[in-house]
Order: sequence, then C-alpha cells, then structure tokens
Amino acid sequence: MQPDDFFFQAFVYLVAAVLSVPIAKRLGLGSVLGYLIAGVIIGPFVLGFVGRARSGDVMQFAEFGVVMMLFLVGLELQPALLWRLRVPIVGLGGLQVAMTTTLLTVIGILIGLPWQMALAIGLILPLSSTAIGLQTLNERGLLKTEGGQAAFSVLLFQAVAVIPILAVLPLLAMEPSAADSTQTSGLAGWQQTLLVIGTVGGIVLGGRFLLRPVFRFIADTQLREIFTATALLLVIGITLATQQVGLSPALGTFIGGVVLAESEYRHELLSTIEPFQSLLLGLFFISVGASIDFNLILQQPLLILGLVLAVAVLKCTVLFGLGQFFKLALSHSLLFAFALVQGDEFSFVLSSFAAQSNVLPQSTAGIVVAVVALSMLLSPVCMILYETVIQPRFSGENSDRDPDEIDENENPVIIAGFGRFGQIVGRLLIANGFKITVLDHNAGQIDLLRRFGWKVFYGDPSRVELLRSAGANQAKLFVIAIDEREKILETVNLVRKHFPHLKILARAIDRQHAYELIRHGVDIVQRETFDSALELGVEALKLLGIRAHRAHRAARTFKRHDEQAVQQMAHLTDDETVLIARSRQLSEELEQILRSDTRGNITPEVDRAWDISSLRKEV
Repeated sequence: MQPDDFFFQAFVYLVAAVLSVPIAKRLGLGSVLGYLIAGVIIGPFVLGFVGRARSGDVMQFAEFGVVMMLFLVGLELQPALLWRLRVPIVGLGGLQVAMTTTLLTVIGILIGLPWQMALAIGLILPLSSTAIGLQTLNERGLLKTEGGQAAFSVLLFQAVAVIPILAVLPLLAMEPSAADSTQTSGLAGWQQTLLVIGTVGGIVLGGRFLLRPVFRFIADTQLREIFTATALLLVIGITLATQQVGLSPALGTFIGGVVLAESEYRHELLSTIEPFQSLLLGLFFISVGASIDFNLILQQPLLILGLVLAVAVLKCTVLFGLGQFFKLALSHSLLFAFALVQGDEFSFVLSSFAAQSNVLPQSTAGIVVAVVALSMLLSPVCMILYETVIQPRFSGENSDRDPDEIDENENPVIIAGFGRFGQIVGRLLIANGFKITVLDHNAGQIDLLRRFGWKVFYGDPSRVELLRSAGANQAKLFVIAIDEREKILETVNLVRKHFPHLKILARAIDRQHAYELIRHGVDIVQRETFDSALELGVEALKLLGIRAHRAHRAARTFKRHDEQAVQQMAHLTDDETVLIARSRQLSEELEQILRSDTRGNITPEVDRAWDISSLRKEV
C-alpha cells in the first residue's frame, strides 16, 4: 500500500479523527483543536502520513464539508431572522471588515509594502473562520448569547464580503495575469456581472418555486436514500453553478439554504445532510493542521509568530471596541473578540488567487497562509482561556457588585429569580392585583427585563440584609424561582432561619431536588416541568380517543397520587433499594387506581372537565 494512495490517506484521516477528538474533548480542549492537532501529527512535519502527492484529493472532500456546513447554517436561518439581525450584520460586520482592513493596510504601507500588496493583505486577514467560530461557540453553548449572536452576525457579513474581495483583488495586480482571463471566461465586465446576478437569482427562484415540488415528489417515494441523494445533488449543483461564475461556493450554498429555510422539508434536509457535514468538516480541520508549512515557520519563526500575535491583537482590539460601541456587556464583548480571533478558510483561497493574479509574490502569499493556519490553532486556545480565566473573573465581579437600593419593602410577595419560571408566577400575581418585589442575581437578565418595563432589583437573595431591605419581615410569601439547585437550598435555609413566618414556595429542578426541598421544610414545591408534561399527556390521551373529561380526571388523579408519593418518599431512607421498592409499589397502586376509575370517584371539581365542545361535535 502506497502512502499517497487515496484510501490509505482517508484511513489515516479517519483514524486521526477517531483517536484525537475524544481525547481532546476529555481534556477540555474541544473538537476543533483536537482535529487541528491531529492534522499536525499526521502531517509532513511529524509522521508524514499525509500532506504529499494526492493529499489534495482528501482536501477537496474536506472543503466540501465547509460548503455543506454553510448550507446547513442557511437552513437554520429564516429570512425573518436575517431581517431582524440586519443592524448587527451590516453594522458590526461592515465596521469590523472596514476598520480591520484599513488598519492592516496602513500598517503594511508603514513597513514599506506597496499599497496594492498592503491592501490585498488587509482584505484577506480580517476574515474569520465560520467553521471554527460556529463549531466552537456551539460546543460551549455560547452561540445564543449576546456575544455569540454578535460573532454570528459578523461571520454572515464576512461570507458575503468574499464576493467583492474576489472582484477587487485582480484590480490590484502589478501586471496582467492569466487569472484575469480565466476569471471572466472571456466575458465583458457587465456580462460577468449579469451572469452573477442571474445565477444568484436562479438559486433564489429555483429554491422557492422549483425545489419544493421536486422534494415533494422525492418524499412520496418514501425512500430515504433517494432523499439523501437529492439533498447532496442540490448542494453539489449549487457549488458547481457558483464556481462557474466566479462566486464562492460556500456563499452560493448558504443562499440556497436560506431560501429553503421556510420549506416544509427543512428538518428532513437538516437531519439528512448533518452527518456528512460533521464528518467532512472534521476532515477539513485535519487538513488545515496537516497543511501548515512548519519549514517556512522555522525559517522565519519570529516574523510569522509575531505576525500571528499582532493580527490577533489587532482583530481582538477592533472587535472589543465594536462590542462596547454597540453596548454589549463587557464579558460578551470579550467573548465576541475571542471567538473571531482566527483566520478564515477562504483566506487560503484568496491568498492563492492573489498570487495567481500577481498581487502578492508567492513567498508573501506563503507567509499569509502560515499566519492564517496558526491563527486557527490559536482560536480554540483563546476560547479555553476565556472560559477558564476571563469568564469566572467576571462572575466573581458580578457577585461583588453592590445590591440595588430597594424602594419597595411592603409588598406581600417576594420573588427571587425572574427568568422564564419566575416571570410566569409574577405575571399571574400582578394580573390578580397583588404587588411583588422581584430580586435577581443576573445583571444581564435585569438589564433586559428593565428594557421591557419590569422593576427588578439586583442582589443575591441568599443574603439576609438584602431580604430585610426587600421587606421579608412584613411579606407573606417568598417564591424561589432560581435555576441553581444549591442556591435554592441555601436560600431556603436562610429564610427558614431568619424569617420563619414566611410561606416558602420553591421551584424544584427535578424529583430528587423536590425530596431535598421537602426535607428542608418548604411549604409548596413545584417541579418545573411536571405540570406542562402532565398537560401534554392529557392532549395525548385525547388524541388516542379518550374523552376529555376522562383524560383530565386521569391527570388529576395522577397528579394527586404523585404529589403524595413525593411527600412520602422524601422522608424515606437514602437506601436506594428501599426507594426503588417503594417507587414500584406506588406505581402499581396508581395503575390500579386509574384502571378502576368509576363514576363515583368524580369530584365536583373534576366534573367541570367535561368536554362540552366535543359533545356538541358528536351531536
């Protein structure tokens, strides 16, 4: 078996992925850094398994993973969401690219580069990898945060910005090159522009009016493999079409995904393509690691490492400044900056294209590629640094912040925690004419609630001084709606000790947590998902043919029996064998009660659950 054999290289790539990623995840490094390190190890600089001869074959498949990833990103985006994000996309993204390009160009001119070369480098280096950025934010659950959404907006703008950059680079050439004629395919400039517009328009119109009937026809065959083949055919077709007119294939597939985002086959497309995308994207990261030219780095180590750090610091500074300008919280501004420190996979393409167009010498293009590749290695490290060093420091600072002055201390109800759980309780009480005092320990949540007109006070509800100032001595009820298990128990103990007259109503994270709260003397314990799950069960029974009054009566019986069981089991020993035996006994009793349900068991309250509307339909 030859080392340059395609199947041998594919085998090496897959072995590297299977071994490196679980180890990296176990060490807390994340999958992206695991893939990159694996690529370095199997690459020509260490083991030399890949990176020679036909390695480009595997790299082409890997780049296809990036294309499919952007198609999936487009599927996740609905036009309404894009319109809602138009300000951060154009504002944040546009300013980031413009400011970073300007600063890099000025620095390049100051160190003696011709302005054309300086501008070309300034256009290539501001871009950040969509693949690495989204993968890293998703893995850490940070994509939905303010900083994550800001990063996402900038990445979207950069994907679009690739088009004008490709158009501008040939204009910076010192002399005409062969790339100019191949790029335009012999067409005049206005003809090339019309061709590009026609292709994008064809993708949009075809996705909206043609592909839906096609997918409907394919879905009627009920052959999953044909649907998978059609989805892959769609992605490859869009890739070829955009390549022919000189556009970025990833941008074309992204547009196609956005067009299909409102299709009824969106979820089927997501589940069909995602396994291929994840595997090929991993191959792309390994290929990037294997393609790093360490010989070039060893020849000029100080220059290249200095450029990596200088570009990273410059990008971080610009991103952080924009985050503050757009009024992101300090921690989210830092996340925004750290998430986009890396270079972009399209920078490899742009560097190669700039060299072919005689904009950059081959040696300079090689240095740019090395800087981009090393910055990709730097990105996961920066995110680990953010999670382990920066984020905890901000959490500590928030906890030391002085609590707000509370000017309402005579309300009968105090609610600690005003997220999705506490807001429902508070709105119900206010709607019935009761005044509440709301405490929360999340500064970002408080700022958001205040923008919507809520009066919320910042402070730690497990501090007795804060509770006194909130009127705990005069209040009647104390509602604990915090989402932290230990913080809830700590607050319960504090209230029980210093304000024994208060009735405590507490949110339980799960059944075991409910047991703990009952043992700590909480008056009312509400499991956060119990009632909603019970209501869904009622709807399921009705859809299975059970009359509404019977379904509601069964749910009430189930709830009453389960609440009694929780009270009993909360005071049992912690012996797991005893708990399991009692749990099985109670389950059998409940099943017997529901099966022996008779008319005599109906209480007047339950009788009101008769489904009059369904009776009318039957009549």
